Amino acid sequence: MKKLTKLFLALSFALSITTSAFAVTVASWGGAYTESQKLGYGDPTAAKLGIEINWVDYSGGLSEIKAQKEAGAITWDIIDVFAFDTINGCDEGIFVEFDFDKDFPAAPDGTPASKDFFAPMPSKCAVGNILYSWNYAYNKNNVKGTPKTIKDFFNTKKFPGKRAIYKSALTNLEIALAADGIKPGKGGEKIYKALETEKGVQRAMDKIKALCTDPKGGCVFWSAGAQPPELLMSGEVVMATGWNGRFFNAIVGEGAPLVQVWDGQGLDYEYFALVKGGPNEADAKKALAMMTNTEMLAGSAKYIAYAPYRISSLDVIKKNEPWYKDGKTEMMPAMPTAPDNTKNYFLVDPFFWADNGTELGEKWEAMKAGL
Repeated sequence: MKKLTKLFLALSFALSITTSAFAVTVASWGGAYTESQKLGYGDPTAAKLGIEINWVDYSGGLSEIKAQKEAGAITWDIIDVFAFDTINGCDEGIFVEFDFDKDFPAAPDGTPASKDFFAPMPSKCAVGNILYSWNYAYNKNNVKGTPKTIKDFFNTKKFPGKRAIYKSALTNLEIALAADGIKPGKGGEKIYKALETEKGVQRAMDKIKALCTDPKGGCVFWSAGAQPPELLMSGEVVMATGWNGRFFNAIVGEGAPLVQVWDGQGLDYEYFALVKGGPNEADAKKALAMMTNTEMLAGSAKYIAYAPYRISSLDVIKKNEPWYKDGKTEMMPAMPTAPDNTKNYFLVDPFFWADNGTELGEKWEAMKAGL
């Protein structure tokens, strides 16, 4: 089976070289998010550099790129990844290390790239793309009352019905503890301090398990960002955690009767990583530098409510509101970093998940198997 897998990957690689010679391939999360990337900076970058940039969907993690490398059949050049994956991928030699001020352009006012980033990079192999939220939403046509807090997400007595939550432990454990009474503290430090203990982990797991096994509740696990709005619109669930940009696009772009709740949100970052030994590494590096400059990152926010990683990009949006593609919707109030949206939040800690993700993932899957 392993030999067949390698043969299949090798054939796929040969086919990709034949059909997409000299193209840069970017693996991302699909749906409205990838569309914002393609339209906001992918297509403009391709036009300016005179190259082809192809976008493919994946569901996260490093397993696929590891399989490609093992088979000697790498087909991806750039990957949109979680912070902890850039840490692990860098440690394992999967990604290229950057010299940020050499490899990425300065802001329009001359500020070096490293000083223009919203926050320091989690590894030398990561370049910031967006800031986004793990929050939740509900369909106001299917819920009686008005959920306002993270505790309401778990309150099946007041708001009965199934919930949709992410497939893995990431952010579910933090949200569970926030709902169970632990105040996040500065950047979520109190939550992560609790999760450093067996007692804290078990407390979070028990909270999720109680929700999923509650006759008035129940859980549906999602893996793709498009699923939470779809599950809410179909009525399969009454509330769903998800990514704020996907909820925004459903509400503003499609007129969906959804309402976002920001209390207890997990503020997170998303990054690009350059695959070492990718099929078009040189052009991919040029494309990545251009896609993450001030104007390009601001461009992606015309299509989805994720905050650009560069401070100067936010300045572009502020000066040119209304920024959304419809020409009438202001984007700054819809950003996860807006003051009204950050009254009670935690910052997702990539170092915690890089160190503990494997162990907690095993416990999480065991918990799910027992539901």
